[in-house]
Amino acid sequence: MTTTDDDLCFRTALDLSALLRSRELSARELLEAHLARIERVNPAVNAIVTLVADRAREAARRADERIAAGEELGPLHGLPIAHKDLHNTAGIRTSHGSPLADGVPDQDDLLIERIRAAGAITLGKTNVPEFGAGSHTFNPIFGATHNPHDLGRSAGGSSGGAAAALASGMVPIADGSDTGGSLRNPASFCNVVGLRPSPGRVPNWPSLTAWGTLGVKGPMARTVADTALLLSAIAGPDARSPIALEEPGARFARPLDRDLTGLRVAWSPDLGGLVPVEPEVAAVVESAAEVFTGLGCVVERACPDLTEAEEVFRTLRASVFEVTFGPLMDRHPDGLKRAIRENAEEGRKLTGPDIGRAEVLHTLLFHRVREFFGRYDVLLLPVSQVVPFDVGIEYPTEVAGVAMDDYLDWMRSAYLISSTGSPALSVPAGFTPGGLPVGVQIVGPHRADFAVLQVGHAFERATGHWRRRPAGIESPGSI
Repeated sequence: MTTTDDDLCFRTALDLSALLRSRELSARELLEAHLARIERVNPAVNAIVTLVADRAREAARRADERIAAGEELGPLHGLPIAHKDLHNTAGIRTSHGSPLADGVPDQDDLLIERIRAAGAITLGKTNVPEFGAGSHTFNPIFGATHNPHDLGRSAGGSSGGAAAALASGMVPIADGSDTGGSLRNPASFCNVVGLRPSPGRVPNWPSLTAWGTLGVKGPMARTVADTALLLSAIAGPDARSPIALEEPGARFARPLDRDLTGLRVAWSPDLGGLVPVEPEVAAVVESAAEVFTGLGCVVERACPDLTEAEEVFRTLRASVFEVTFGPLMDRHPDGLKRAIRENAEEGRKLTGPDIGRAEVLHTLLFHRVREFFGRYDVLLLPVSQVVPFDVGIEYPTEVAGVAMDDYLDWMRSAYLISSTGSPALSVPAGFTPGGLPVGVQIVGPHRADFAVLQVGHAFERATGHWRRRPAGIESPGSI
């Protein structure tokens, strides 16, 4: 592959879209550059697990024909994308990371419908943990995804394949999902951007728990503006989702530029003392707070009381796991990994009062956070409590000297925020002395997704950390 092709694969999605629309670049040329990049780096990273090159080539040919004919184009027209392997893709293998669900669906998820309608070119699927459980991407079908910045480290999860593919230049945009941090943790680990949107911002269909708010689907990219571009195509109302927000997705295609002078910024390195955080991670969060001071913001150390968020998350998640995996566990008691079985069993132990208490605490938490954002505009937090860990372990068993009881404990900095329902953005914030990426989590008020993107965009422009290419798969450099 030539240097020119490499550079093309690291251009922003917005730049590539402009080149396509001006006919300086064809969709076929763009696709071939990315397919060559995948052939070169994916064997070491294992981010894309199913490739549909011929199907993508045909779609790229049709995309070029539409451009030549002067037809109206969607916001993602001609851009290559790979879909998370938890998302059903009609006619394309979808494994969910488990032999129990490996097959070829005959119907797209709503998310995929919208991405295709927006003109993106599907080239394959990205790796996930088994059924998306856990924030480390490995499964019995495809194995582990490796961090492009250090191949001996985890890429995070459950959208780990998506984050690693983005960081490696295999795709310019990718979709993911997030219950306890699955869009944010891998973004932090791989030096890319991941947005956990407000529940209902990206409607979910089909779904067994359509009224639920813990699990959401959302966009990932290498920049905040590219993330907003993808969000513009996948957000908006749909009658098939009872919690879908009415605001059209096109709003997120607007420019993100904003003067942050006077913005009220709260920051906490440990979520108000609730979570242990490795010193290298806490240092990056503190440096991010200093950047906002330099941008004219009023920055104070503060955090809402998130004490009940733990019980809310654990209870509601266990309930969803029982509904989703309980019947499968009954049919295949040895076919699911231990963590999934244990979570589903916890769901079966729940009583009506247990769930009722969680709902009351959920409501109290919402109002406490709402009142907090009456005093502050955004909240800065660590995305992950740890730096990317050894790819060969299941999860960190200790954080900053504190023992972790299970595979969820080390993700508290992300999943406690899931319980609040607030939009949360992971943005590249720096690197450890050893060269490992660290992201900062920007949390906003209820449904303030656009404002969170604006703040992340300003931070990104002030720091430029996203430009650093991964050293694990090639020589370090800048885009």
